Amino acid sequence: MAASHLEFLVEEPSMEAFLRALLPRLLPQGRTFAVHPFQGKSDLLAKLEARLRAYASWLPPDWRLVVVVDRDDDDCHALKQQLEAIATGSGMRTRSSAGNDTWQLVNRVAIEELEAWFFGDWDAVRQIYPRAPANLPSRQGFRDPDAIAGGTWEALERLLQRHGYMPGGLRKIDTARAIGAVLDPLRSKSASFRAFHQAVMEAVV
Repeated sequence: MAASHLEFLVEEPSMEAFLRALLPRLLPQGRTFAVHPFQGKSDLLAKLEARLRAYASWLPPDWRLVVVVDRDDDDCHALKQQLEAIATGSGMRTRSSAGNDTWQLVNRVAIEELEAWFFGDWDAVRQIYPRAPANLPSRQGFRDPDAIAGGTWEALERLLQRHGYMPGGLRKIDTARAIGAVLDPLRSKSASFRAFHQAVMEAVV
């Protein structure tokens, strides 16, 4: 059964802004969504089990939940296992555990954080910030957006400032909203974004 509505649980407002700009361009006509931000990853993880137990008590069969957190410095597999354990303990049927049954929830990890997804479609970044270097994806250290070292939002801030943007610092929410409005999933070189996109499309098609 294809989902008619998606609920996204995300760790902070910049991911919310990104999804609110991106999803209307991706979802089939007539599908709806809501995005619920928390006050950081620790807040989301602390409240997740209670929130999912509440969903489990009334979730319609044609709704799906998508939980998105940044990996940051965590071990990706351990973080995913933690999310899966919370979901299973809350009575939710996850994509990983559903087998042939319809899943209710999917956990996705942005590696290492949202801004890596921006590096994954550098053409989208340059559409918003045209002075950014066109050849960046071919440079050492930037070929794999999910492997950029030292923090992707800091790397994006440095690059944009070097080319005359945001002298006062990266405006994360404004940047997320602008790039979300133009990012093309088919161009993305971020494996973690492609995994997120695949799960969303699987839910609604």
